[in-house]
Amino acid sequence: MAESAAAKVKSIFIYPIKSCRGISLSEAPLSSTGFRWDRQWVVVNSKGRACTQRVDPKLALVEVELPQDAFAVGWKPNKGSYLVIRAPGMDELKVSLCRPSQICEGVSVWEWSGSALDEGDEASKWFTNYLGKPSRLVRFNEESQTRRVDPNYASGFRVMFSDGYPFLVVSQESLDSLNERLQEPVPINRFRPNILVDGCGPFSEDLWKEIKIDNLTFHGVKLCSRCKIPTINQENAVAASEPTETLVKFRSGKVLRPGQKGQGMVFFGHNMVCHNLHEGNGKMIKVGDPVFVIKNFSSYDETSI
Repeated sequence: MAESAAAKVKSIFIYPIKSCRGISLSEAPLSSTGFRWDRQWVVVNSKGRACTQRVDPKLALVEVELPQDAFAVGWKPNKGSYLVIRAPGMDELKVSLCRPSQICEGVSVWEWSGSALDEGDEASKWFTNYLGKPSRLVRFNEESQTRRVDPNYASGFRVMFSDGYPFLVVSQESLDSLNERLQEPVPINRFRPNILVDGCGPFSEDLWKEIKIDNLTFHGVKLCSRCKIPTINQENAVAASEPTETLVKFRSGKVLRPGQKGQGMVFFGHNMVCHNLHEGNGKMIKVGDPVFVIKNFSSYDETSI
């Protein structure tokens, strides 16, 4: 192992409902699909397709709260355990964390389709009213469904409703480097990482092939290409041209990997998988944990996009 840490964990974020606000944690338990509770729920439209901020930016204003005990290793919900959901102009919605009995068929997130657990008519009415279109809140059904990470990038890994990978790692220095170029700095919530690290050089995380955090081994498997969401202000749900306009100038495929595929994409953060991870193994990551780099990619040409 490397003699000294390359960085340390500064913040940990989970996003229980896909595309809604995240929760910042001082420590988080890991499961076989990433951090526990991360993207376990998604709002779907009348066709069963995932609603995201790309089409419904108002989701940025939906706050979620879980019981404090929900982040203890081995915790199980009881009848008094709720996911609490709030949004401007809406009454508070409480969704039981006990497994719902209703099934929603024909749910799709990107390339995946399957069934999910339906959180019921009250939740459906709440999101239908808030988004102004027929909507349902569904929960990933781990007992009957499997959503695999693209085997071209990382074979043998699973996620729930995240875009594609269990963990997104970003460094504070990368955000600082971007903000130095912007007239109006943006906060980290524009990029929705799971693990924010600091103490390394800007964009060092791009070349991290293998790292260790608290004896857990993570592999960098795909640079994160960014969609519209970083342009949406997470405090008011208003979209603008930045920071993507600036990112294009120094974080595009054309700049980082000239002559290779993905010339028009912009990249910020590194998607990662964690090895030897199984539900119930009691593993936690904590703010302050050192990050050790075991292997680096030699250049951007070696990375995957």
